[in-house]
Amino acid sequence: MSNPPSTEYDTPWKDAIEQYFPDFIAFFFPDANEQIDWSCGYEFLDRELQQIVRDAELGRRLVDRLVRIYLIDGEEVWVLVHIEVQSQEEDDFAERMFVYHYRIYDRYQRRIASLAVLGDDRPNWRPDEFGYELFGCQIRFQFPIVKLLDYQPQWSVLDDSFNPFATVVMAHLTAKETTRDRSARKAWKLALTRRLYEKGYQRQDVINLFRFIDWMMTLPAELEREFWQEIIQEEEARRMPYLTTIERIALEEGREEGLVEGRLETLLMAIKLFLRFKFGTAGSEYFAEEFSEIQNVELLQEILTELPELETLDELHQRLNSEEEES
Repeated sequence: MSNPPSTEYDTPWKDAIEQYFPDFIAFFFPDANEQIDWSCGYEFLDRELQQIVRDAELGRRLVDRLVRIYLIDGEEVWVLVHIEVQSQEEDDFAERMFVYHYRIYDRYQRRIASLAVLGDDRPNWRPDEFGYELFGCQIRFQFPIVKLLDYQPQWSVLDDSFNPFATVVMAHLTAKETTRDRSARKAWKLALTRRLYEKGYQRQDVINLFRFIDWMMTLPAELEREFWQEIIQEEEARRMPYLTTIERIALEEGREEGLVEGRLETLLMAIKLFLRFKFGTAGSEYFAEEFSEIQNVELLQEILTELPELETLDELHQRLNSEEEES
């Protein structure tokens, strides 16, 4: 069996937060959730955060999110959400949270809540404050943290929950546990995917949450093929062709009016899954190499339509090359 692909945690978390931000707050920070008026909407402030990160010279943090929300009394506030999923301990984590906080406040003069989720596997690492004292001058910065390991003894509670982030936490924890046992990971991946149907999620939620599970719980090519064979049988038995017809869903959404970024993301997801299912690890590697720079929605729609007729990756390569020559 070939070497298994590495597990990525950052991007799946980023996608889940963007898709289900109110559920994120409700699941991890219920006290804060009670004070937010979700009827007023919310907005991700990507440009503002990117500027702060550049000014602070801290480097790009993929999963950090800055969000504008409104309290039930009508006040506008900003929330800084930091997801720490690195495998190594960071001694300056609390200091970086402090720097983010004061930089945002200094630049925009907004009240800010800094929230952190720790997805590492070190039970005793719980940085939640930063401060110092000099000549009677004191600085003390505290922020709420959530430790995903704390949910491990609450598995039945997670399983019973309908909140999407119960699925996110279960997938994260099992991905960590099965790093060296991909057969066990395949079993967990099947169990968590079946759970999406059993909980009665709507079709789009099944697709969204499966994308998180699939991205995080990577498998070697052989086990990936076995996984998809069982999913196909599962969907046929349930008469719920959500995942095995994902390319058609992508085409439908790609034709709808809306943001180009949203259609682009959906089409790329469908192509990635199709290539992985049909060609295994080679398909995943080809997708990573050849599709990372493609931004043309119309081209992706055409490719997705043609994929079922392609027999080899060489044919797909020729198709992409011909497009480049024409352009």
